[in-house]
Amino acid sequence: MINKKILGLIGFSAKARKVCFGADSVELQIKKKKVSVVIVAEDASTRTKEKFNKLCETYKIPIIIGGEIETISKAIGKSNKAVIGIEDVNLATEIAKINNGGEFIG
Repeated sequence: MINKKILGLIGFSAKARKVCFGADSVELQIKKKKVSVVIVAEDASTRTKEKFNKLCETYKIPIIIGGEIETISKAIGKSNKAVIGIEDVNLATEIAKINNGGEFIG
């Protein structure tokens, strides 16, 4: 389950055009070192989760596995997106902080 605050920040990232989505696009942006945090849906395939776990470990990018494909996709205004990359460093930091149990100010 993903926190509503995280979904709100994902939506804010999408409005700011600081989000990439879809496995191929996110993978490409990770390799270009433009992604600051990766979010993978819990109901994504095992292969997808393993692939992004390895990629994020290699490039030292935080990864969050949580939420459902439908919920995550709705947050960015798309459909059927299991993988999302947040490109804005500040938003990614807040998302990671909230996911780890901390709260953001505001």
